[in-house]
Parts: sequence; C-alpha cells; structure tokens
Amino acid sequence: MAGKSQDGDFPAISHLTDIYFYSFAGYFILMNNVLIIDDEEKLRSLLSRIIRLEGFEILEADSGKAALKKLQQKDIDVILCDVKLPDSNGIELVKTIKENYPLVEIILLTAYGDIADGVQAMKNGAFDYIVKGDDNDRIIPLLHRAVEKVALVKRVQQLENRTGKKYSFESITGRSKPIQAAVELAQKVAVTQTPVLLLGETGTGKEVFAQAIHQASSRHKQSFVAINCSAFSKDLLESELFGHVAGAFTGAIKDKKGLFEEAHKGTIFLDEIGEMAIDLQAKLLRVLESGEFIKVGESKPNIVDVRIIAATNRELTTEIKNGHFREDLYYRLSVFQIKLPSLKERSGDIEALAKYFASLYAVKAINKKSIALSPDFVSALQHYTWPGNIRELKNVIERAVILSNGNELTTAELPLELRAFSSEPSSALSAFSLASAEKLHIQKVLNYTNGNKTETARLLNIGLTTLYRKIEEYKIG
Repeated sequence: MAGKSQDGDFPAISHLTDIYFYSFAGYFILMNNVLIIDDEEKLRSLLSRIIRLEGFEILEADSGKAALKKLQQKDIDVILCDVKLPDSNGIELVKTIKENYPLVEIILLTAYGDIADGVQAMKNGAFDYIVKGDDNDRIIPLLHRAVEKVALVKRVQQLENRTGKKYSFESITGRSKPIQAAVELAQKVAVTQTPVLLLGETGTGKEVFAQAIHQASSRHKQSFVAINCSAFSKDLLESELFGHVAGAFTGAIKDKKGLFEEAHKGTIFLDEIGEMAIDLQAKLLRVLESGEFIKVGESKPNIVDVRIIAATNRELTTEIKNGHFREDLYYRLSVFQIKLPSLKERSGDIEALAKYFASLYAVKAINKKSIALSPDFVSALQHYTWPGNIRELKNVIERAVILSNGNELTTAELPLELRAFSSEPSSALSAFSLASAEKLHIQKVLNYTNGNKTETARLLNIGLTTLYRKIEEYKIG
C-alpha cells in the first residue's frame, strides 16, 4: 500500500488478500464502527472490503474535515488514518480527535516510515503507527486489539457510572421531609473539603450518606475507605488507621500501609468515632489540623490529603463532659453536622423502602423480577417502632422474601413480634392497646422458646390452658 506504482496498481494488494484469508480463518468477531480516512478512493475501497469481512461497519472519509463530520454523526470505535491528507496532517488530526473523542483509537498509516513522526503520533494519542506495504499483515490484528481496548474502557466507564449511581444521593430512598432535609444538607457540603459529622441512631444509613457525599465530591475518582472504630482494640485500630513499620511490635514482620495512606486524595469514613480511645484521638486531631500522621514504630511524620467523614450514635457533648472525648477534636470534626432521622421519624418512607428491599432480594434470593407486598404486611411494618431502623427493616424483608412461596409478601412471613402490628380483621388490635402489648409479649416468648408452649407458660407464669386460650383469642400463628 505504499503509494501507486507506475501502472496505477498498489504493490501491497497481494498482502491485503493474505490478510483476508488469515482474518476469515481465525479472527472473525462482530465488531463496531471503523472509519477509514484516506484521499485515495481505490485504497479506501480495498481496505473497506477486507475489513468489512471482519464484521466491522465501515465509514469512509477523504479528508480531515469530512472525518470530523463523520465523528459528529456516528459513534466510531477505531480510525485508520493516512498521515498525508489534502487538508490536514494525520498526526495533528490525531491530537484533535483525541481531545474531542478520547475513547476513539486511531491507527495511522503512512507510505514511508519516519521514527520522529511515529513518536509524535504516539504522543498525540495514536494507538499505533504502521507503514503501508511493510506492515499490512498487522492491520487486522491491530484493529482487533484497538477495539478490545475501546470495549474495555467503555466497560470500565459503565461500571464507574453504575457505581456512581449506586452510591449517589439518588440511591437514598425516601421522600419524607426529615430525610430530604438531610440529603439537602449533604449535597451542599459534598462539593466542599469540609469534614462532616453524621449523627443518628444505629442503622439509619450513615455509611450510605458518607458514600453519597464522597461520590458527589471532587474526590469521587479516588478511594473511599471505611472503618468501624468500635471493631478494634486501641493498638490494633492505631495500626489499621496509620500503619506500622516492621518490628514495631510482636508480629509486625513487614511494613504495613494504614487506611489513611490507602485513602490518600480520597475520603475516609470513621464510623462509631465515639468509641475511639482518647489518646488515639490526639493522632486523629493532628491529621485534621496538619495532614500529618506517624506510623506505629516510626518517628518521621507522613503527609496525607484525606477528607474525613465521621459518624456516631453517641451524644459526643456528654462524652466530652465525662472525659471520654476530646473537645478540640469534636469541634474539628463537627464543622458540619448532619442528623439522620430514625425510621420512626420517617415512617412515611417505610413502604417505599420495603418495596425496594423486596425487589432487591427477590432477584438475589429467588431470582424473581418482582414481588408484591400485601396491605396487612405493609400495615404491620408501618406500625412497628423499628428500634434497629433501616438495617432491621432490611433484615426483616430479606427473611420474608426467603420464606415466601408466592409473588406476594404476607404477615405469615413476618417475625412473630411484628405480626401483632398487623391490621388483619382477625387480630384487629390497636398497636397501643393493652391486648396488643400482651399478644406481642406472648409472641416474643413463644419465639424465644421456639414454640414450646409448656416452657412459654412457665416463663409467663400462667397456666398452660390459659396460654392456649390466649393463643386462640389473639390468633397467634
């Protein structure tokens, strides 16, 4: 393909024919779009016929201007581009295309090999640079490699988009005023670098909020690292957070990076911050004030750039008065506080949350596209107090989906302690009535004894006959 010979034919046609047989024999894969840019119509036509047999859809352009117009009209995966074009230089065109269409891969074709041009082409973002005639047998394999790269990059981009959506504020279910107020505050602080302190009962979704804040921040492409401070002893937590050097303590056989290093340029989420030992709090304060920390067993400071989001279900002002939490650390962490409402405070969201978890577990647990919730099932959920908040609701729904034999969740799939809150006519008891409380208590004890009625009667300090009568009266299953 080195330029035309005297009789007008291309000296590389026989090589291109060889490529056709080679590719047809072993490389046939359905591909995407390839744009061929060359002012030689005969060469474009020849390349088009051969490459089309590979399963590509082919587009052609005879100039740089025409090529840019094609790119505006259609999604292109790979470009085969001649270096010498009537209106532009292919090497410079690579730079223009990559700036505007970064996912497109470009293979440059030239009649004469030039090392300097090849280096510049690669610097400008070309996938490869080949010589017509000499490198014809590389064209098809290069096309496949280029499209594989495009497919991989697109796949990564899709996963990143899914991850972003999964952990975005859009993923937070609920339209009640308390949750929307919390979301609004979180969205405002997310775009800053300010530390955030999330307050609220256990199970209210503090880590979900931390993830959403990170995802909406300028750090979203960097690491999000979470740790529960209550899950480690003081010494182990220090090593986990700040790392250690070999020999720092028994068993430290090699250097270890801490989570602050892992989260460099990203976000670290410190859950249950109120459980952190007070002398370890001093090291955390230093990170907040100067970005410095010292590994266990080391003396020189390390610099880190990390945004800190902390969370607690404790009343930290009380912990300060009791000498369990540093006041200066509290003020550094609580520059921006967000109180997450309990599920009881956002009862209007219970049905939507339950439906979301039901659809999630229907697919995961029983491979169903959807599963409905009966009115009595929803009523029981809405009248229950949910001391474990969203985490408890999630567990109840997962259990119900597993127990379900049909396409609808009913009160039969609820734990015994929730059934008393059902609005079924057969057990139409107010959730606040004495009878309802008695029914609930009997159910709890039956659950505790695994249905052993004799043991249940003993624990309740009532006769077995009385227990059977109450079971029948309250329709306890």
